Amino acid sequence: MNSKSSMTSIRESKQLLAEEVFQHIGAQIVDGVLEPGHRIRDVDVAEELHVSRTPVREALQRLERLGLVMMYPSRYTEVTAVTPEVVEQTLEFAGYQAGISARMGLGRMTPEERDALAALVDDLSSAADDDLRMSDARWAVFSFLTDRSGNMQHQVLLNDASLALIRNLRGWHIPDADRARMLQVYRDLHDAILRGDADDAERLVRAMYYV
Repeated sequence: MNSKSSMTSIRESKQLLAEEVFQHIGAQIVDGVLEPGHRIRDVDVAEELHVSRTPVREALQRLERLGLVMMYPSRYTEVTAVTPEVVEQTLEFAGYQAGISARMGLGRMTPEERDALAALVDDLSSAADDDLRMSDARWAVFSFLTDRSGNMQHQVLLNDASLALIRNLRGWHIPDADRARMLQVYRDLHDAILRGDADDAERLVRAMYYV
């Protein structure tokens, strides 16, 4: 192996390692293992995962950009709280991005894929009384739309943001007073998907997130 190939291989290995650390810490935050206010020390994570501190720092910097942690240089890193403002901003972001996915992807889906998506939307209605099931059902719709948007740049953007989207909206639920209206949104979205109406689907997907 020549020196250029060797250096490329080393860089790729470091990137993969940082990605693994990122996913590990991110999953712990999403799952609630690391709660808001928990202090993360890069040396402890490095020791736990048997890696150097460099990929840990890179992972923490990436998590900070997503708003999942706050880094205090030369001290520690702290898991952030999900405030009402964070939920509101995440709903807005998710609504616009899911709407874009629906607009780009619906016309590219096969009839079988539209049937599958419509079934996922039906799951939203059946999960209306269970916040955790609703969160999972909403994410299933979001992921399906993203995966079939047909736009690689869009998919990469949302893949990076997925941990923040899941964490920030897991505790969010539809107000009781608005439940009947939202159930109608789901029914209308189901029909728009089966019609292949991308414009209407985009509008209704945004409405799911109050955009």
